[in-house]
Amino acid sequence: MAEMKSPDFATIQAAVAGEQWALDKVLECYGDEINCLSTVRKRQPDGSMKAVVDEDIRQQLITKLLQAIPQFPIEEP
Repeated sequence: MAEMKSPDFATIQAAVAGEQWALDKVLECYGDEINCLSTVRKRQPDGSMKAVVDEDIRQQLITKLLQAIPQFPIEEP
């Protein structure tokens, strides 16, 4: 897995304040991790297994992240 780039402090501050651009940036930064966590293996008609992103799980993870962001404690660096 590629190295994950965390959002900068100003972006986190703006996301905690509810700025839409910042929330979008946080979701973009963690998108690969969310997709990885929501990937499940599904049996195909031929009996093989295929890894696919379960959209319901993905949306639940995004919702949980968006609900948690406003409670993130902010301390000046």
